[in-house]
Amino acid sequence: YTGRDAKDVERYVQAVITEMRLYAALPLVAGRKPQFVYFGGGTPSFLAADQLRELFEGLQEAFPWDDVEEVTFECEPGTLDEGKIRTLRELGVTRLSLGVENFNPEILELNNRAHRAKEIGAAYEQARAMGFPQINIDLIAGMVGETEENWRDCIAKTRVMAPEAVTIYQMEIPYNTTVYERMKDGGDRVAPVADWQTKRRWVSDAFAALESDGYRVGSAYTAVKDEDVSFLYRDGLWYGADMLGIGVASFSHLRGAHFQNEHHLDPYIESLERGALPIHRGMVLTDDERLIREF
Repeated sequence: YTGRDAKDVERYVQAVITEMRLYAALPLVAGRKPQFVYFGGGTPSFLAADQLRELFEGLQEAFPWDDVEEVTFECEPGTLDEGKIRTLRELGVTRLSLGVENFNPEILELNNRAHRAKEIGAAYEQARAMGFPQINIDLIAGMVGETEENWRDCIAKTRVMAPEAVTIYQMEIPYNTTVYERMKDGGDRVAPVADWQTKRRWVSDAFAALESDGYRVGSAYTAVKDEDVSFLYRDGLWYGADMLGIGVASFSHLRGAHFQNEHHLDPYIESLERGALPIHRGMVLTDDERLIREF
């Protein structure tokens, strides 16, 4: 969510901490030691530095991170400054993931991204100077307006930056997005995005270039520079680890039960303010469904 007033942001931060406190008291969670913590999208870096401190400290007070090996934090470059990046490092973030998506300012604007190209370099250089053990950058192949020439330029710029990890997604247009609505309103006009064959080729080209620099492709969408570069959240997902997701709309997977929180902000906060977990829907998976999920 963007455009909410400061009071809503503070209520949300407090609600997330309250949710963690409620879970920490349950027999299924109490006394367990998380191995990794992942702050994921939307854009958690939207929070101010003092709100980040409040959130990190409140979560750890409710559910200690004594054995945590990896803390990943997703960032949108336009929301960062040197002070906020320093705060994230001081709070123990070990893997900073920058949502670069593309280096072309026109494509970023066309796709309603909140940052611009000049902010990417500044954020990356500041993060590098702060000494994060691992920096990942995200790219998206086939954004609206993407071209062969520009995609090659994105790959070249990524190679110069040489982050520890690169994640490459292929552009999808879900039906409930602004981009989809604009395309639908265009009638029979051809959608201004590359087809799947082109997007797959662009991803392959990027991975081939990274491999020539010594990267290793670790999945259908990630390449890592060194053997010791880890991504525990992803690996845990693959191997069926329990994952407790807190926050609005988040998904959890605990002991074979798959469930999701309220996916609108107000009912999520209201549930927690009356002391109830904000679970919206869920299901217990069969053995076959668990196999499919991990596969």
